[in-house]
Amino acid sequence: MTEATGSGTGRAQGTTRSSAVDGSAVTGSAVTSGLVTGRVPYTVPQPPATIDAAVWPSIATVPASLKARVAGRAADAIFKAAVRRLPLEVRYPDGTVLGKAPSDEGSAAYPVMTINRPDAFATRLGDGGLIGLGESFMAGDWDADDLTAVMEVFASRVGTLVPEPLQKLRGLYLPRQPRRERNTEKNTRSNISRHYDLSNELFASFLDSTMTYSSALFPESGDALRNVAWDGLAAAQQAKIDRLLDKAGVKEGTRVLEIGTGWGELALRAAARGATVYSVTLSSEQQELARQRVAEAGYADAVTIELKDYRAVEGEYDAVVSVEMIEAVGFEYWATYFQTIERVLAPGGKVAIQAITIAHDRLMATRTSYTWVHKYIFPGGVIPSVRAIEDITAKQTGLRVRERLAMGEHYAQTLRLWEERFMARENEVGAMGFDAVFQRMWLFYLCYSRAGFETGYLDVQQIVLDSAS
Repeated sequence: MTEATGSGTGRAQGTTRSSAVDGSAVTGSAVTSGLVTGRVPYTVPQPPATIDAAVWPSIATVPASLKARVAGRAADAIFKAAVRRLPLEVRYPDGTVLGKAPSDEGSAAYPVMTINRPDAFATRLGDGGLIGLGESFMAGDWDADDLTAVMEVFASRVGTLVPEPLQKLRGLYLPRQPRRERNTEKNTRSNISRHYDLSNELFASFLDSTMTYSSALFPESGDALRNVAWDGLAAAQQAKIDRLLDKAGVKEGTRVLEIGTGWGELALRAAARGATVYSVTLSSEQQELARQRVAEAGYADAVTIELKDYRAVEGEYDAVVSVEMIEAVGFEYWATYFQTIERVLAPGGKVAIQAITIAHDRLMATRTSYTWVHKYIFPGGVIPSVRAIEDITAKQTGLRVRERLAMGEHYAQTLRLWEERFMARENEVGAMGFDAVFQRMWLFYLCYSRAGFETGYLDVQQIVLDSAS
């Protein structure tokens, strides 16, 4: 990912800042320096007592407008009413505990959400909805003994947490994606850079040796899958790549187009089969390291990696492969994405993509929404549905979906391993200049995503397409 912004302008810098803007800081005196929990194998860092408003403008200051205060009171009432019926324990500083108690005395305890600053939490939630939920966690307004478990409770009930009459009004009070983040050819480079150009070192801190930043495909299933260990991640990433290359028919002499280079592992494995690879990315950091890895492996003559928008690709290719790239395209441009693939695909060629997906009704309800993930992690991103992919390719291209493999449970465990690795390297990440607020942001992102896959709100698919003719 690239540098995350706190309001579209502020960003985490290469060195941690400690100064504060007088009169505009959130203080954290009620929060300990680190939250040690019994449910996860790491300590959650706490933000500093004073958060630098120049770096984190939306985190350092609690919204203070009349609108925010009124919305905060309403959000507080809605939140408390909702959590009373949820399998969740919500603790307040005054000793109040909300939530539905376990039905059996011997049942496992529900996850615990601790509200450290109730007024700030409610105000942020009222002012920004889910954006406010994430920002309040970044600020230290609340903590959790197991953040993923807490987010799973919310994710599994996302359609019913807010009363239906208020859901119908969501378009009136929730923000929409800024025009500057639409994935036009002018804007896309900036959107990609904000995530993927943070630093290669940051990604290396939690990715395995393949530097693969997408769902792995483990040999395990069922209960065994839930207990996969770090040592198996690299092989599972290569298995995922190999399956895509197999489905695309990549072998010696195949001309491969890769849309979205990552850090080069797919290009390396395709070249090892004797294919020639043309790979495009909009991340300069990824291009630099991917080129280095290709050269060190001795495949510089077989692999070309260019800094180029997918829409500008020319030529003809026997196979087109793209791993978790479509999510960054933007729903207005999904047709363009597939039309580009069709245009460069040689007769008889095959397409293999890996895509995070969402239920079609949720896509239609949220495709223009502006969320915490847009603001801090993936500007301009929209997750497609399988139906959207099938409809667009059938109606606007000559491509047809021939095969799908759903593997969302594998992404949940991939994210678990990343989460544990990232948090185990808290000091190393801090030394890179990524402060505690950034680390809480990244943890929220990983847990928020994992909860989506654990509950089935999100899925990930390997999808094979070819020409209808």
